[in-house]
Amino acid sequence: MHLDARNRVPELTAILSLASLALVFGAVLGAIPRGAIPRPPEGVLAAIPHVNAAVSTVAVVTILAGVGFARRREFRKHRVAMLCSAGLFAVFLVLYLYKVALEGPAEFPGPATLYRLVYLPLLAVHVLLAVVCIPLLYYVLLLATTRPVSALADTAHARVGRAAASLWLISFVLGNVVYALLYVVY
Repeated sequence: MHLDARNRVPELTAILSLASLALVFGAVLGAIPRGAIPRPPEGVLAAIPHVNAAVSTVAVVTILAGVGFARRREFRKHRVAMLCSAGLFAVFLVLYLYKVALEGPAEFPGPATLYRLVYLPLLAVHVLLAVVCIPLLYYVLLLATTRPVSALADTAHARVGRAAASLWLISFVLGNVVYALLYVVY
């Protein structure tokens, strides 16, 4: 199976990306029946955005550390940092999808002008980058986990990884700005 996955990275990237995006859009658009998901106590549900903001902040740190390790050619540390980042992203996504599937997307509580001129553009860029990042992240993750470190130089891992890390960082930071507008400022 390992050799098969190694030779099927583009196909696996496409399958995983489509499945992930279907889950995200299914939750956001209300396609997942709310009655099919167990509802936790309200305090747990209310804590999810705050937990996710913390997870996002830690992910920004681990991504930056991973990029720094790669630049210093400390590839074992780079791998640990980026796998940690991927794990944090998975935690974020599971919590986000759980909350959204139960309650729908959060409503902006601030003024309508700020909503149109600041919040919606920030949210749109955040969502667009998150959607673009998903296949990039799967691609570099699959390359990295199906090959020894020494063989990655013969792949697009570094080139695609630089783009993925940059977009991922911007998406996480913008996500925290969106969080601040929803839960801190208003």
